[in-house]
Amino acid sequence: MKIQESAENYLERILMIEEEKGNVHAIDIAHSMKFSKPSVSIAMKKLHENGYIKITEDSNILLTEKGKKIAVKIYERHKLLSALLIRLGVPEEIAKEDACRIEHDLSKESFDAIKKYCEKICQK
Repeated sequence: MKIQESAENYLERILMIEEEKGNVHAIDIAHSMKFSKPSVSIAMKKLHENGYIKITEDSNILLTEKGKKIAVKIYERHKLLSALLIRLGVPEEIAKEDACRIEHDLSKESFDAIKKYCEKICQK
């Protein structure tokens, strides 16, 4: 089942915050994504209902196996595409914004080909 781009963005952001801070709370996501706390709360409720996250008693947000699989995939795409665009001479901020747009729609086959190509050129 394909999930919406916005859900992928939330899952990716949860993973990024988790790597940076350890614990993730809705307010961290709201600040990081520049969204309102109520908007994030609604999104977290939907992600929880669909089995992508768990919310602990102390309001810590944890990715489930299902959610982490998606987050890791999207984050890997984001990092690789950003790095490639920067290497091509695109300013960092623009590269990150463009990577965020591309990461959701790129086919597995195209991403795998880009990844293989990047592995070759980065070794030189």
